Order: sequence, then structure tokens, then C-alpha cells
Amino acid sequence: MYNNMMLVNCSNCRTPLQLPQGAESIRCALCQAVTLVADPRALHSAPSSHAPTPPAPSPYNHAPPGPPPNAHGRKKAVICGISYKYSRHELKGCINDAKCMKYLLMNKFKFPEDSIVMLTEEETHPAKIPNKYNIRMALHWLVQGCQPGDSLLFHYSGHGSRQRDYHGDEVDGFDETLCPLDFETQGMILDDEINAAIVKPIPHGVKLHAIIDSCHSGTVLDLPFLCRMDRSGKYVWEDHRPRSGKWKGTSGGEVISISGCDDDQTSADTSALSKITSTGAMTFCFIQAIEQGHAATYGSILTSMRNTIRSTGSGGGGPGSAVSSLLGGGSGAVTSLVGMLLTGGSVGSGGLRQEPQLTACEPFDVYAKPFAL
Repeated sequence: MYNNMMLVNCSNCRTPLQLPQGAESIRCALCQAVTLVADPRALHSAPSSHAPTPPAPSPYNHAPPGPPPNAHGRKKAVICGISYKYSRHELKGCINDAKCMKYLLMNKFKFPEDSIVMLTEEETHPAKIPNKYNIRMALHWLVQGCQPGDSLLFHYSGHGSRQRDYHGDEVDGFDETLCPLDFETQGMILDDEINAAIVKPIPHGVKLHAIIDSCHSGTVLDLPFLCRMDRSGKYVWEDHRPRSGKWKGTSGGEVISISGCDDDQTSADTSALSKITSTGAMTFCFIQAIEQGHAATYGSILTSMRNTIRSTGSGGGGPGSAVSSLLGGGSGAVTSLVGMLLTGGSVGSGGLRQEPQLTACEPFDVYAKPFAL
């Protein structure tokens, strides 16, 4: 049936849109602009010499690479790690984060390798370089065709930022953003777009987790509720629904995001935790909590992550008290293969000042709800 669908770029924001056969116009779900197509058959004609060259077809439009997963109860993931190598924005630990997350998903949570899309600068396929277009297409692939029972995951390790909100739907007046590899020329990916791409489409019975290791990432999925937890573990759910009444939740499914820090904080790219190589502090603590058995509930995993970050610089972290299994030993769920991936690096200094955050489409009891991917 996919032969009857074509891609056209939104006339306003240039987002690729699927044009059904015979349609003469299509409305963009992101910016609401209507793109007119006088004759869809003209898409097959030779482009005008004045027309911009369309982007190369993406493998994420309709199907994942490799054989399709099972029809029901599928597990799919998009993992994005960006190092910004050879630029003034270079990060040391993000590709390590991506590799470790993939290994954890495959070995601990039984995600099929064919259902994990990796976006890093080390990938050889041009459609898997983590630029803005490829990240958009990968997110589209992640949620496309999801069915009840599916478990989806988006992991991002890279730069994040924020910019002033001009639509009046942010409590703090700022949109949070992710920074693709080409953000300096193509722009950042706003939380509004992320919400429209992977939150709103989630139907009843489908579960999506986002693990976001970047600066200013607290509400980067624009989910309606944030778990505000103090140091004693007491919490309240903050209402982040826009004053305009615009719905930022799902289409009946469940979305939960664990992020590296609050919206006004930064996330560390550091060797202070592993003592072996650079990693994102949040990704490291997330995997450590799981490997050390502190991930029974969402409350316990969030508490474990925060405690590890707070202890850094005062005797915490390091082999034996960090992700020993991840870095070559321990429980065996994650073996020395990842230890071989992570080589080099320097011992960093402590003093991390970030607090991982939990946001969700609906409030729940964080100490009663079991954590499961």
C-alpha cells in the first residue's frame, strides 16, 4: 500500500509529509500550514531547473532496516548519540552512551537488534548520520504503525538548548530543544515538534519511554506533568499543561520521559563517574540503577540516579560503585564487549550539579508503578 503514498515538503516548515494518492492538499501537523499540490502526478515529472533538489529518500519512511519485527508486542528503539567532532561543540561521551544503551536494550530488555536504529557519526549509511532530517525521519519510523502491546524507546545523548517560546504554551516561557549535528545551519528540533512527532500519535496500549541526556531537557517532550521531587524523596506532580488549553498528551497511550536535568540546568559530559572514559552523567546513572537492581519502580530509579550524581566528587562513582557490569564485569547482563568499546578517557573531577527529571502524560504513584521497558 505504500506505493500509493508520496512525500512532499511542507510549504512552510519543510517537514516531509505523506501525501495520499489523489490528494490535492495536505495540512502539516507541526505548523498547521496547508500545502497545495495541483496535480499529484506532477511529482513524477522532471524537476524544474529552479526547483531545489529534494533530499535523498530515507529508509525510515515506511519500514525499519532488516526484517520486520513481530506483528504484536514489538520493541523498537531509536538511539541517537552526537559527538559534534571537530567542532567547538565537541562532546566526548555521547557515542559511548549510544553504544551502551543499545547493548543494554538488547541484553537486558530483549530489544531485537533489527528493531534498533542507531544515529551516530560512526554510522556508515548516510541516512543514519544524526542530522536534523535523519532524526526527524527516525522518530517518524519509531511510532509509525505502532499497535497495542508495543514498547518504544527514544534515547538521545547530545547537546540541548532552549529558546524563547512565541506560542504561549510553555509555563516558563521557553521551548526546550535538541541540537542535531547540523543545528548551526539547519536549526534545532523544538519540543513542540518532538511532542507532535512521538507523543501525540501514541495510541491506547502502546508505551513509549524517552531517555534524554542533554542540557535543558526536563520538559523536552512537552509532556503535561512533571514529577517535582525533593531530596527526601517526597514529590508532587506539577501541571505543565499550556494555558491555552492545547493538549500535549497522547492519543490514549503512555509516554514517560527521564531526562538529565531540569529545564534551567545543564547536563555533564564527564569521566568523573566511570573513571574509565567519558559518558553522559545521566545515561551512566540510568544504566547503573538498572544494573544494580535499583529500578523496580520509577521512583527508585529516579532516586538512585540523583543519589549517584550528588555523590560524585565526594567518594561516589568509579569502578565497583558505578556501572561495573557495563564496563567489563558484574552481573553478566552486560558483558565485557561494552568494556572493550569504552577505552581511553581521563579521570574527571566531581561537582556535578544536575537533577534528573521525570515527566509523563498522566500523573501516577512513582513508588508503586513498576519500571519496565
